Formats: sequence, structure tokens, C-alpha cells
Amino acid sequence: MSEEKTRLLILLRDRSVKRGDFVLASGRRSDLYVDVRQTSLHAEGGLRIGQLMARQLRADVVAVGGMTLGADPVVTATSVVSALNGRPLHAFIIRKEAKEHGAKDLVVGRSNLNPGDKVAIVEDTTTTGGSLLKAVERAREIGLDVVQCITVVDREEGARDFLAGHGLMLESLVTRAELL
Repeated sequence: MSEEKTRLLILLRDRSVKRGDFVLASGRRSDLYVDVRQTSLHAEGGLRIGQLMARQLRADVVAVGGMTLGADPVVTATSVVSALNGRPLHAFIIRKEAKEHGAKDLVVGRSNLNPGDKVAIVEDTTTTGGSLLKAVERAREIGLDVVQCITVVDREEGARDFLAGHGLMLESLVTRAELL
């Protein structure tokens, strides 16, 4: 295991993992809550996530994006690390709903993208895969070619199979089993 992944696991365990009784965004109940934002917004946590994401991205990917709010620090960290590594990748954020003012665009950062660009969609925590699929669909609606899906933490609760049923392969930086 790399030093970056070891440090990420420590930070996630210290900052993001909570035990108790929780209702997740998927509507499911769980005894485990993983708030990756507590780690992705931490200076070292963001760095480690950016390093691992940038390393895992396919060579043909030119941009990385995801659904706001969880993906915001992940795509930003990945974009910055990629630029520091000499392979600059643009970041984009997908809104849950279009704004009623301004350009009313669902995708922020769209001016850095071209139809047909190969992109990766990322997420902070994945349970069922529903929100990740929604982000993929929105990216495709504006002509992007989604070639990779990566989550920081795969809770291992059905997302891989669900996304596979839609022709997508889910990759992760960390799994529930590794986290616990």
C-alpha cells in the first residue's frame, strides 16, 4: 500500500468515520456514516485524495467532474495535483438543479470542456450509485464521453453492481472493508 493511501486511510478514520444510527442520502439506514468532506477539505486529506485520484485516472481523461457538494473538493484537489504533476486536467461541477439566474447552466466549468472530451466522474462516498449515475447522465447530456467513474470511499452496498448494470465500472480509492 502506498504512503498516500495509508495516510488517507488514517485521515478518513480520524475525521470522516462515525458510528451510530444514520439515514444516508440513498434513504438507507446504516450504522456507519462516512463524511469524506471532513477529510477532502483538510489540507493533507485533499492532497492525498488528489494524488491518488490523479494517479488512478486513465491517460485519455482530460477533465474530472462530479455532483456538487461532495465532489467539489475532490475534483479541485485532483485538478490542482494533476497540474503540479505536469498533466493538467480541468475540473467541472455538476449542479443538482439549474440556477434560476445567470447562465442557468447545470455544469460549472463547461467553458473548459469540448463535446466528445473523455472525462472521469468522481464522488466522495458511494452507497447505491444513484447519484453517481445522475452525474454521468448530466455529463453525457452536454456531450462529454464518460470513460471512468471513481469514488473516494465505496461503502460496498450495491453501487458496483448497479453501475455495472448501466455499463459503468466503479473504481474506488478506499473500500468499506479497508476503512474498517
